[in-house]
Amino acid sequence: MTTSGPTSTVLPSGFQVQIDPRCARRGNLRYLVGGSPMRVMKLSDPALGMTSADGRIAVADVGTQVLARRLLDAGIAHPRPMSGPCVADVTVVIPVRGNQSGVDRLLAALSDHEVSVVVVDDGSEIPIRVSDGARLIRFDENRGPAAARNAGVAATSTEFIAFLDSDTVPTGDWLTMLLGHFADPTVAIVAPRIVGLQTVAAGSDSTSFVADYANRFSSLDMGPREALVAPGTPLAYVPSAAMVVRRTGFLSFDESLRVAEDVDLCWRTHRAGWRIRYDPIAEVAHDHRESLSGMLNRRRFYGTGAAELALRHGELAAPLVMTAPIAAGVVALATRSRIGMLVAAVIAAIVCRNTMRAVAHVPQREKIAAVNTGRAFGFGLLQVAAAVLRHYWPISFLACAVSRRFRVWFVWVAVVEALVMWVRNQMVDPETPVMSPMHYLVFRRLDDLAYGAGLWQGVIVRRDVGALRPVITRR
Repeated sequence: MTTSGPTSTVLPSGFQVQIDPRCARRGNLRYLVGGSPMRVMKLSDPALGMTSADGRIAVADVGTQVLARRLLDAGIAHPRPMSGPCVADVTVVIPVRGNQSGVDRLLAALSDHEVSVVVVDDGSEIPIRVSDGARLIRFDENRGPAAARNAGVAATSTEFIAFLDSDTVPTGDWLTMLLGHFADPTVAIVAPRIVGLQTVAAGSDSTSFVADYANRFSSLDMGPREALVAPGTPLAYVPSAAMVVRRTGFLSFDESLRVAEDVDLCWRTHRAGWRIRYDPIAEVAHDHRESLSGMLNRRRFYGTGAAELALRHGELAAPLVMTAPIAAGVVALATRSRIGMLVAAVIAAIVCRNTMRAVAHVPQREKIAAVNTGRAFGFGLLQVAAAVLRHYWPISFLACAVSRRFRVWFVWVAVVEALVMWVRNQMVDPETPVMSPMHYLVFRRLDDLAYGAGLWQGVIVRRDVGALRPVITRR
């Protein structure tokens, strides 16, 4: 497979992009504020002339191509491709170990699509069987999902490969929706949203609380907002349980990894110069584990991958990343003292002033600076809370045992963080009902304990603390 980046970055004629309305203040397209890291872009009069009133840009010449590319790469606009490769250019690769019923269900769901299918039996005790039309590859011993996916790709010849785990079920025109993104020659990976496959017990009107949490708050669900995927951004990777790759941009999974191989692939792909897109309009359902022990053991297993990622990607795997001023302000706030509040207020004023200077030419710069300073502090507080409750909980428990003040603070953080995230999830995805705040609080804290246990397990096994080391930057 390739180890180089795309040979062209030119968007084809007819390709369209849509400026994210959240980046245009009150619909003003002259000044665009957004992306990650946040940036300010001022559109010139010629650029505004290339843009429709609703923020749509259609590639028709060199000027529109350059403008569309800049906005896409900044994360300020999203692609609206009009056409892409046909489904016949895709082979679906299904890695599986001991899940015959899942394979049968998935092959039945794919029967209406004109795609080739390769099933890779990764050392199942009872050999997997496939229906006519699907190709079967069998390993005599278990080699892991990375090796199974690579073997499936090696057995294909199509330009595009879709990876689907055996416990997934694609819905609707998911593949057609994703393929359109490959009209952009720089896109190597596109992923759908992974939603829960609701499993309702016979004679029951609802699933269990464990199933509700697993289906609504799975770590495989990247949320309802489309995004450019890149390390260090709110959407750092997409899971390989469901993704489509371009053969010429596929760097192969690292077969030495039994976990986090998808994160590693995404970060290497980004480093090579390729783009990765997440499109939640396309959905693939996942049959989540619905027993508490099964769900928590899976979370623990995912946590062990952090140490592997730290060894390969250094600071990208850090549990906490923030600038020095924000870190100082967050620590000051965490003291819950008058002096701490005063220090945090002074730091916030300085950060706000510096931000205002950076956007001095933008209308409503005072409001923009204030809002983004508040967001920076809010996100910093959430990062610290998550680190204390998830990544560093063994240390937190020791501190609770020796300090009553810390114990009170820890309980307060555990409750408030869960409530904030409960409200935040409901605001981001209001159409999906959420479980009660109390049940969410319990399961979120158990989730954190399981992931943190796996993280420390990986750190101890690999004898490397990189996955625990925070990153504080100057800017």
